Amino acid sequence: MVLKPTQPSSAGGEIEKMESIECGKEVVKQFSFGDGYRNLNHGSYGTYPLPIRSVLRHYQDEAEARPDKFIRYDYPKLLDESRAAVAKYLNAPVSTCVYITNATTGLNTVLRNLVYETGDVIIYFATIYGACEKSIDYITETTPAESRKIEYTYPISDQTLCDLFEEAISATKAAGKVPKLAIFDTIVSLPGVRMPFEALTALSHQHGLLSCIDGAHGIGHIPLDLTALDPDFFFSNCHKWLHVPRACAVFYVPERNQHLLRSTLPTSHGFAPLPKGSEAVINNPMPPSGKSAYITNFEYVATLDNSPYLCIPAALEWRSRLSWQGKKGEEAIMAYTIHLAREAGKTVSSILSTEVMENKEGTLSHCNFANVRLPLASSAVAGSDRGKAVRVAQWMEKVLVEEYNTFIAIIFYEGAWWVRLSSQVYLTVEDFEWAAGMLKTVCERVEAGEWEQ
Repeated sequence: MVLKPTQPSSAGGEIEKMESIECGKEVVKQFSFGDGYRNLNHGSYGTYPLPIRSVLRHYQDEAEARPDKFIRYDYPKLLDESRAAVAKYLNAPVSTCVYITNATTGLNTVLRNLVYETGDVIIYFATIYGACEKSIDYITETTPAESRKIEYTYPISDQTLCDLFEEAISATKAAGKVPKLAIFDTIVSLPGVRMPFEALTALSHQHGLLSCIDGAHGIGHIPLDLTALDPDFFFSNCHKWLHVPRACAVFYVPERNQHLLRSTLPTSHGFAPLPKGSEAVINNPMPPSGKSAYITNFEYVATLDNSPYLCIPAALEWRSRLSWQGKKGEEAIMAYTIHLAREAGKTVSSILSTEVMENKEGTLSHCNFANVRLPLASSAVAGSDRGKAVRVAQWMEKVLVEEYNTFIAIIFYEGAWWVRLSSQVYLTVEDFEWAAGMLKTVCERVEAGEWEQ
């Protein structure tokens, strides 16, 4: 039964009255999927349950009922409650956590606030998210900063990846340059694999680099303790795995680095220009605040629908109601989803007679993704034309949407096509058995040349 709170409190209102929900088939009733739609790609855009939709709409209604009262006076208090909830969840001081719209905005906020000098180098990894790599390209075009990309292909061991990182740092210093910032993921988007971000963060500290963690696939996906991890910058999409409406991401900056981030994106009322003489004070139309410059800066960033930011407490409360094999809440969610991801990989690879992408340490799959190779010979389908290979993947994805009422991310990677399976609390092994049969049929259609017609 879906319970819709009429006056949601910071703890989630009547969500508190919901009974325990067992992960699996029953959970799908909590979501608003279309008839027959199988959401096998939760990792891209996420989704949220119906009780959270009621909370979201409540706050949207409040904003429309009394716009100025809500936006100027009520919203900041509710936002503080939400920040406190997410900070507790991440084991971080409340003073370090604010909200932004998405992870891409987080990286751009870091990159465009740092001041670069000639010889400064940004180090990043080959599997960086595409938009983030383009952000680095933009910075190197418009500032004195340079970049160094660490090349490799998966599967690769965690130790080898860390060794390559240290080699890049050493090579940068040997060239007389300064390794300023290191950017890496918690979990790579495509292929969907876990990075040794804990070790990379420690190495960044050891070698004097600022660590910037793209945790787009982080919060609600894997356990995170930001006090123990101690990154210099961290951002994570709450709307992917924490069951929060789009667009909402947490942005963590320890107090030691908050002075480096003087502006939001876009620059808004919280920005404090450097003194230039006897100039008039720029008026801030928002109510006065006794909070830190960092918190005040991110509290109001232009006019947006910030209702998703206020849904964090309710989402955490809803998640606390989930259970699996005697476990409850976050423990149940993470145990179920990682177990399902591994079972999904085994099931689909067995039916397709292929394999799951994994390294010798078995660490790549410590997440809610499984990457399975499709039974297609690249030489027979696309020859040596990479452009054709990409078009094959795009054709398959479109067929999944138009004919099978689903979507699975497909990439051409290192001479083969791979599917990224995404587990979630509302899915079961049966969903992936169905997916495997569907993928097998679509691959046969590719081999028959249908994608070129």
